[in-house]
Amino acid sequence: MFPTPQAAHRRAALLLAFCALLWSIAGVITRHLEAADGFEITFWRAFFCALSVLAILGWQRRGNPFAPVREMGWPGLFSGAMWGVMFTCFMLALTRTSVANTLLVMSVAPLFAALLGRIVLGTRVSGATALAILMAGAGIWWMVREGVSADGVAGMAIALAVPVASAINIVTLKRLHAHVDLAPAVLVGAVLCCIATAPMAWPFEASIRDLALLALLGAVQLAIPCFLMIRAVRQLAPHEVALIALLEVVLGPIWAWLGAGEAMPAATIRGRAGGARRARRRHPARAPRAAGRAGSGAAGRASLRRTP
Repeated sequence: MFPTPQAAHRRAALLLAFCALLWSIAGVITRHLEAADGFEITFWRAFFCALSVLAILGWQRRGNPFAPVREMGWPGLFSGAMWGVMFTCFMLALTRTSVANTLLVMSVAPLFAALLGRIVLGTRVSGATALAILMAGAGIWWMVREGVSADGVAGMAIALAVPVASAINIVTLKRLHAHVDLAPAVLVGAVLCCIATAPMAWPFEASIRDLALLALLGAVQLAIPCFLMIRAVRQLAPHEVALIALLEVVLGPIWAWLGAGEAMPAATIRGRAGGARRARRRHPARAPRAAGRAGSGAAGRASLRRTP
């Protein structure tokens, strides 16, 4: 028996919440790196992401991983370019402005997705959802407000490319994924990120232990959740995708606290609790995950160490 639309929507929301859970582990893992820093983290994470997606596509296509890449055509290359922008610009922004400024800019992602979804797809946004988007942004501002400053305007402009590219990519996936499988676009984005960051990451300094952790990031924190997110997009509106993805901002500090002993300011705790309550109201089925929760994602990627 086929699932009802409501059941399919609920499953997609839970799947995306699981993706946000995986995205949020970046911060705690990077806290345990020995030598890798800045752009080298971004390069190796994208490199291992590409290898992981190649392995997934090879398993799906019985040893021919490049066939689905060719079948995507120009839509796939366009989506891949958006993935590449998201994978790269977040780290670039962190080298030119504060983490707080970057997170604050990233919090507009649901708003951009809602506006673009309305213009391109005609997707309506309910009053409750619009309120949840605004309050989620306010909660993130509360979490990072002590570190927000007027410095680093160039970095904030670069960070703005992430929610813009995310909104464009979500709408592209929503519009075309029923006709073209755009999951291999994650591979294209990872390769573009490697090309963009390799010159700035050289010379490499990662230890063997670092490479093992970065391989974990590339596979578990990036490749798998991005691949699964593309499946979930079919059943969710663009603004829902962006709003649920903000759960990453809530979970990231918790893992850094539990796994790396990083202190959480009171403002972060209050802002996170408010975000969890809003997530429960908007999507009750995700309450257990929302109660516990941080780029391509936001706080997880924000925890990447900054290049001096």
